[in-house]
Amino acid sequence: MKGYQITFFTQQDRRHKHHPMAEWLMLAARDLGVRGATVVAGSEGFGQHRRIHSAHFFELADQPQEVMMAVSEDEADRLFAYLKEEAVHLFYVKTPIEFGILGEADQ
Repeated sequence: MKGYQITFFTQQDRRHKHHPMAEWLMLAARDLGVRGATVVAGSEGFGQHRRIHSAHFFELADQPQEVMMAVSEDEADRLFAYLKEEAVHLFYVKTPIEFGILGEADQ
């Protein structure tokens, strides 16, 4: 199937509607019918303001996070329309991909 890999970049302490941003994105994608999403915690990174974000032993609030998903074109359109409606301010990367499932379904 042709579609997109979409990766959103955020920090653990960012919130939307009282939920951590990464969790909110994952649940929004699920509710919109996206097949799956993965949250990946990073150890360090920096964003548009050039400030270093990192996970420290005592303070994980600033830990970088990525939310990745493989979506069809229709799913991508629905997702971005919803994010616009919700006025979410977030950096993302959208890359054309081919995706599918190999082998038999788990028993």
